[in-house]
Amino acid sequence: MESAMDFMGGFLLLAGASFLLFGGLGLLRMPDLYNRIQAGTKTTTLGTILVLAGAAFLHPEWGLKLLLIGLFLLFTNPLSSQVLARAAHRGGIEKTPETMVDKLAEDFPESIAKSTTSISSSSNKIGDKS
Repeated sequence: MESAMDFMGGFLLLAGASFLLFGGLGLLRMPDLYNRIQAGTKTTTLGTILVLAGAAFLHPEWGLKLLLIGLFLLFTNPLSSQVLARAAHRGGIEKTPETMVDKLAEDFPESIAKSTTSISSSSNKIGDKS
C-alpha cells in the first residue's frame, strides 16, 4: 500500500512540475501580455494543485494544510490574473494584432478613453518644468 502511495505521489509531483515548466515556456512563447497572463495562470494553478496533491500522497499527515493551500490558490490565482489583465488594459497596454475579441473594450469603452487621455496628459505634466 505504501509503495502505491509513493508512486502516486511521485507521479503527481512529476505531472505538476511538467505543467509548471510548460507554463514557463508559455510565458516565453505568447505574443502579448494578455496571453502570457492566461498561460501563466492556468498552468501554474493546475501545476501547483498537482504538486500539492503529490505532496499529500507522500505525507498524508499534511493533507488538511495542503488542501487549504490548494483552495486558497484556486480562488486567488484566477482573481489576481483578472485584476492584472484589467489594470493592463486600462493602462493602455497594447494587444497583439491577431486578437479578434476585446470584451473589456466592449464593456467599458468610455473608461478606456479616459485612462488613455489621463495617461497622456500626466506624461506631459511630468516633462514640464514651469
